[in-house]
Amino acid sequence: MNNIIILIWTIAAFIQASSGVTLTQPKVKTVQQGQTATIECNIDVGIYGSNLAWYQQKPGEAPKLLIYYIKTLQSGTPSRFSGSGTANTGKDFTLTISGVQTEDTGDYYCQTADGGYFL
Repeated sequence: MNNIIILIWTIAAFIQASSGVTLTQPKVKTVQQGQTATIECNIDVGIYGSNLAWYQQKPGEAPKLLIYYIKTLQSGTPSRFSGSGTANTGKDFTLTISGVQTEDTGDYYCQTADGGYFL
């Protein structure tokens, strides 16, 4: 069975420099094909609304939007991908890949936009 390495990075875009928002993700996960992978994203301040997105990036390619508004799948995103977390009060968000495939190998980014935060 193939091992699949998922590199996990963090991107926080469209945030004013003075906001001081920090997003934290683990660095690397290795899972076997067919297993379920969960990738966590923690924001040190909560977000108002549902401005949380997930991206996948493969070598030499631009990041591809997978999920927006916490759990809405972008057109073309396979149904094995899902997002979870709580709008308006959430600080912890999760990307789940059910039944990981070899083509899921890549870098994964969580991203939030400046829509208001709470401490």
